[in-house]
Amino acid sequence: MKRVIDGKVYDTKTAEAIHDWSNGYYQNDFNFCNETLYRTKKGAWFIYGEGGAMSGYARRCESNSFTGGDGLRVLTEAEALAWLEEHDADADVIQQHFPQLVEEA
Repeated sequence: MKRVIDGKVYDTKTAEAIHDWSNGYYQNDFNFCNETLYRTKKGAWFIYGEGGAMSGYARRCESNSFTGGDGLRVLTEAEALAWLEEHDADADVIQQHFPQLVEEA
């Protein structure tokens, strides 16, 4: 997926996929949600996600019902770190991309 947001191009084909997350539902389930965190070559963070009719990616149809959809949203560095922590990313992945924000306990 490729989108221009605030004059900047975010492209899943050219950005590095950092971590994938799924809520465990099958793709044909209304609750299905799958997200991937990406980092662009210039260091910007974004999430591409897709989901069913009862997910955060749902779209309203003409018949006033909902269907599945997809989307892309830009994150700050702090939001990307929080997303990784929340979605059980490997500690090594977090330390690799955020060495200035994490430290030993």
